[in-house]
Amino acid sequence: MSTITAGLAGRYATALYQLAIESKQVDSILQDLNSFKGLIDGNQDLQKLIYSPVFGADEKSASVTKILQQADANRLVVQFVGTIAKNGRLFAISSIISAFNKEVDKRRGKVIAEVVSAVPLNDARQGQIQKSITSIARAKDVSLVMRVDPSLIGGLVIRIGSRMIDTSLKTKLNRLETAMKGVT
Repeated sequence: MSTITAGLAGRYATALYQLAIESKQVDSILQDLNSFKGLIDGNQDLQKLIYSPVFGADEKSASVTKILQQADANRLVVQFVGTIAKNGRLFAISSIISAFNKEVDKRRGKVIAEVVSAVPLNDARQGQIQKSITSIARAKDVSLVMRVDPSLIGGLVIRIGSRMIDTSLKTKLNRLETAMKGVT
């Protein structure tokens, strides 16, 4: 995602979040947006409509509005996505939905941490890591996204937002190698 798209997505997501709070419909809007994203991800024709320059803004707006109305989506979601399409910004809808999810999580005190390990971790170890991250991030709710990367050799790489904690053997060996090059 480009910086421009990220900024655009963040602004739209924040605006929608404010509307969702005012109307007390955050959960309904979140569910409808995620359903729409799932529909986009699973439907090539819809992807063509959204991302192709062949279709005009009015055509895209009418089509996505009709799709969302038939899906009985929240009125705010229908209007919001229709407006994005009319403004020629429908190409950013997936990024906007992701940004909206992050905004909701942030406002609810939820933190998502990506944990990369050299081997799969058992439930007990994941629980210890989650407890440590909860303490470090001072968050109420921490969700772990686990990934395995055997090239780490051992240790962990943890990403919490823009923060990264790297205790992997691969990184330690690379630092040692760099230090040794300076000695010779």
